[in-house]
Amino acid sequence: MTLLDFARGPAMQIAIIIFVVGIVWRLVGVWGLRQKKDLSEARSKGAWVGGLKGLFAHAWPYKPFVPSVGTQYIVGYVIHLGLFIVLFFGTPHMLFFADIVGFTWWTLPGGVITFVAVITTVALFIALAKRLTNPVQRLISNFDDYATWFVTTLPFVTGLATNANLWPDYETGLAIHLLSVWLLLIYFPFGKLMHSFWFVVSRYTTGSRFARRGGMA
Repeated sequence: MTLLDFARGPAMQIAIIIFVVGIVWRLVGVWGLRQKKDLSEARSKGAWVGGLKGLFAHAWPYKPFVPSVGTQYIVGYVIHLGLFIVLFFGTPHMLFFADIVGFTWWTLPGGVITFVAVITTVALFIALAKRLTNPVQRLISNFDDYATWFVTTLPFVTGLATNANLWPDYETGLAIHLLSVWLLLIYFPFGKLMHSFWFVVSRYTTGSRFARRGGMA
């Protein structure tokens, strides 16, 4: 069995199983937490409105904080949007998902995907530099922060190298790229990448509770 066969076979299967089981385990664990009954009198009957407001209230920092954290928000949006575009609108990635879901969809030209991947990779390194040079961020950063950055950046770097034929052997480079993606899937449920699932629930819950108690979402 070659490295590419391993990456396309057992490695992929193991990664997907760990990813799915890990996600389900984390979600069930959170939903199964016992919540204390809220005995306070509701000040608003439109808690769901506050919940919806909470989804968007923190999409951009409050005006006084824009000079200090505005760039951080922009870099974060570039990374998330770039990851979404490359993952779902790159033709090779679309074909991979098409084998699973049974249908195809429109994709972007390869040159556009490469451009987006380069911009996203640059944004990831800017985020790392910010974390390493900002005293506060460096102080509160832990292993998970750096591990999350590493497993997110590695598929972009290996993918760009494979697309540009920078590996001595193309099949080996493709295998390394696939293995980097599987590493991302394996780590996903156990690190801060889970915010992809949590942020909607947490923002809605916070907004609805603040609305119910008369606070600001």
